[in-house]
Amino acid sequence: MTDSLTLRRPDDWHLHLRDGAMLAGVLPETARHFARAIIMPNLVPPVVTGAQAATYRDRILAALPEGAAFTPLMTLYLTEDTDPDDVAAAAASGLVTAVKLYPAGATTNSASGVRDFDKVRGVLEKMAEIGLPLCVHGEVTSPEVDIFDREAVFIDTVLDPIRRATPGLRVVMEHITTANGVDYVKAGNDDLGGTITTHHLVINRNHILVGGIKPHYYCLPVAKREEHRLALRAAAMSGTSRFFLGTDSAPHIDALKENACGCAGCFTATNTMSILAEVFEQDGKLANLEAFTSLNGPAFYRLPANEATITLRRGDAVSYPDKITTGAGPVTVFNPGFELHWSVQ
Repeated sequence: MTDSLTLRRPDDWHLHLRDGAMLAGVLPETARHFARAIIMPNLVPPVVTGAQAATYRDRILAALPEGAAFTPLMTLYLTEDTDPDDVAAAAASGLVTAVKLYPAGATTNSASGVRDFDKVRGVLEKMAEIGLPLCVHGEVTSPEVDIFDREAVFIDTVLDPIRRATPGLRVVMEHITTANGVDYVKAGNDDLGGTITTHHLVINRNHILVGGIKPHYYCLPVAKREEHRLALRAAAMSGTSRFFLGTDSAPHIDALKENACGCAGCFTATNTMSILAEVFEQDGKLANLEAFTSLNGPAFYRLPANEATITLRRGDAVSYPDKITTGAGPVTVFNPGFELHWSVQ
């Protein structure tokens, strides 16, 4: 049995850092293991212009622990008023790496998202022209569509029509949660990629609902049936270049998770690499862990893989704190529900 594994340093292609005291509290958890991360722009107010992305990046860099080697890859929040020229200028300067599409009302802080997709056609055409990726929260928000079907309906009614109408548009279908999403990415071309989260490899909807509601397992898109979780695991471990890690690590203080609202999000930044090593080992796929965490994402984003490495070692059970302390309040660390034996050295 392998007890040591050295990988190129991983990247996180979907990360929420929030802002202010929460940013200062959670950023070290990502910077400890990850070299780069695609930073989500759904602040209040959202990051919609190049100027706003620049000031947010400055706040992130100012919050980094001394000596940390971490690069935030900034994104712009797509709205119906987004200026294609501003997007192009931000991309040309190297400031932004992608644009994020939230259907209005799909998840946390998505009220400013898109309702009428015809109003963003000019932006999408400009992005296709310059090769700037569109990161997609792939769910419809129509009240008549069951929450467990929203990803599949989005593919058929929104995503596929957008891609057909905008040849050359490079799309990342983020946090895939269904076999439908896996199959759609597999059937695509090199302009289509998909991220898979740590927690969707571990939990299905039973984990949220059986024996009482578990608010720290509630996320959006919500975890689905076991058959979908198994499809995600197979995709992540396949080595297929179109699938890569995007943790969607999304911190909320406990007071906002453990109440009648129960904000959506799982905080996995602290223990993701240990969980992934355990999961890949369970399925006999440790040899494909580096592709998923460290190689496929940079290749899609046309960036070099990291030269630095990390080493994971297998030993006695590894313990992580139940919570981390931030100036905004305590944040519960995702509990996979099984012992972890891999630690990052």
